[in-house]
This record gives sequence, structure tokens and C-alpha cells, in this order.
Amino acid sequence: MKNKIAFFRVWANPPIAKSVANLLQTTFPEYEVFIIDIAKMIRGDLVIAAINSLAVFLMYGFDIVTGKRSFNNCFWRTPFIFRQIKKLAARKTIEEECVFSFQLGSLFDASVKNIPHFMYTDHTHLENLNYANYESDPLYSSRWIKLEKSAYQNATMVFTRSSNITRSLIEQYDVNNEKIACVYMGINAIPSSGEQNNDDYQNKNILFVGGSWERKGGADLVNAFEIVLQAHPDACLTIVGCDPQIDIPNSHVVGKTLLDKVSYYYERASVFCLPTYREPFGAVFIEAFSYKLPVVATNIGAIPDFVLNDENGYTVDPGDVEGLAGALLWLISSPEKCKLFGERGKALVDDRYNWEAVGVAMRENISFIIKI
Repeated sequence: MKNKIAFFRVWANPPIAKSVANLLQTTFPEYEVFIIDIAKMIRGDLVIAAINSLAVFLMYGFDIVTGKRSFNNCFWRTPFIFRQIKKLAARKTIEEECVFSFQLGSLFDASVKNIPHFMYTDHTHLENLNYANYESDPLYSSRWIKLEKSAYQNATMVFTRSSNITRSLIEQYDVNNEKIACVYMGINAIPSSGEQNNDDYQNKNILFVGGSWERKGGADLVNAFEIVLQAHPDACLTIVGCDPQIDIPNSHVVGKTLLDKVSYYYERASVFCLPTYREPFGAVFIEAFSYKLPVVATNIGAIPDFVLNDENGYTVDPGDVEGLAGALLWLISSPEKCKLFGERGKALVDDRYNWEAVGVAMRENISFIIKI
């Protein structure tokens, strides 16, 4: 019988949850990956779910009623559920006699004393304070944040996807930098076939892919696109992932679509643009690079790690509509630059932002701790 790795994730369906499960299975073929879905485990226990629902309303009831927070998000951010998950997770790891445990995200702590435990996260809660115009009021309970801090400190090693989260762990959570490794991430969408249908970057099609229109700067993009149309009336804007009510020429709102259908829109774009205000990581930027698209984005969070000014795209300050329009104009006016930037972005994906490279980095770090 193979030795086991306990892999904890909150939900089974998100693409990242499936990608990381596959990553562990391919990176550690000598082990059996034992998958535990936290949401299924908790919601299968009606007593825990009921008590935690009460705790949610006691802690966040006013914010939920006034629409500031959603019940589902608050459900995972109470001290009660945090401690219950830790108990149940420890039991699973010990019962299955796992060699080490691995958790995706930082909503819980699945560590067990004397068993190596690894985390892989794209964000910390206190990193939100580093975004412009983000006030302290929207933060979740300080008691929960204290437990979040303990999860990082209890881990044998924390793997991050970007340099800003590495800094956050060191500066905001007092985690020793020697137990942090930035290993980046791979692509969750269907990989590019290499075929493009953008008239060699001359079709002036600007693509937006995102599920949260306001937070991801959709309104800024529309305002910038109006400026673009003045110089290029044949430019077009394609919006995938959400359904904003906009009335602007040459725009096409696709709305929500299946992940395996998004490639159709990447292949038909000349430029990718997402002027987001807050972003845990920004996997869509990596997906855009994999389709050889130049990128225009904001200079926040993880984005400066991969969108390099005048190399594979441009970054602007959040809310800078004129700067956004200028970057878009610069690119759609130069198909040659779009192609060059796109090739550089694809080279970065091939070198760093792919699951094989992530797996190599993780295995190398884990091998220092356990004999494989």
C-alpha cells in the first residue's frame, strides 16, 4: 500500500482545487493523495453547521442584514468553525496515517503536531489593507484573524503564488521567511492550442474576463474604451464572465460561460485588459499570456510580478482611466508590439507559471523536510 498525503480543500469544484489535486498526484507519484473536502465534511454535520450559523449571525449579523457581507463568506470566518475544522482535519490525517498534509487556502488550519504540514495560498486577509482606499472596517473579526495567523505559523512551510503575499506573511503575520517559498501557479483554463484568430493582432479586439464587474474595474474599462473609439472607431470590446448593463458601440457582453469555452474569446482577442482594484492573484492574466496576448492591468497585488511595463504589457494606477486608454491605444495602434509582448508573456508562462514548474519547486522544498 502506498503512503498517503492528506489534501484539504474547502470546495471540490473550483478549477484551482482540481488543478492542485492533479499537481499533488503527478508531483508525488509514490504517494496516494487522500482528498478531504472541508465544505462537504462540515455541512454533513448538521449540529456543527447549525451552531456555526448562529455564531455567524452573532458576529456578522448586522453586516449581513445591511448587505455589507454575504452569509456564505462569513460562514468560514468564525473562531468556532476554525476550531471544528482543525479537530476534524486532525482526525482524518491521523486515521489515514498520512506522511504529510497539504491544504489549499488559509480559511482553516489542518496542521497536526509532529506531522509535516504545508499550505498553498494566494492571499492573506491583512493584505487587503495594502490596497488603496481599503479601510480597516471591512476586515473580518480580529479573533478570526488571530487564528488565521496561527495557521500560517503552525505550518511547516507556506507556499505562496506571489511576492506580495510572501511580504504580507513576513510583515503582517510574523512568519519566518525561511518557511515561506514563492512557487507561483499554473493555468486552470484549457491550455492554448497555439492557434489564434485575431488577424495577426490587427482586429483591435480588447478582451475583459472577470466575474465581478465593479471590483475588477469594468466601469473604468468602458470609460477608457470610449476614448479609444475616438481614435479607432473600428475597435471592439468583448466582456466575458459578467453581465453589465452598458450602452457603448462595438461592445459585446458574453456573460458567464464555461471554462472550456473561454479559449474561443482569448483566441480572437488582440489585447487583454482587466483594470482591477483588488485581486487575490489574477489567474486570468496568466491565461491571457498563455494565448500570447499583451496585457493591460493595474499595478496592485501580484500583478507587478508578471505584467512588466513595456515588456509584455502595461500597468496603471487603479482608477486611472486616461492612463488605461493610453496603454490600450498604444497597443492596438501597433500589432507588431502586441505580437512581441504576447510572445514574451507566453515565454514567462512556459518558464514560471505552469503546474509542472510549481510541482518541481514544491517537491524540492518538501524534500528538504521529508525523505522522498
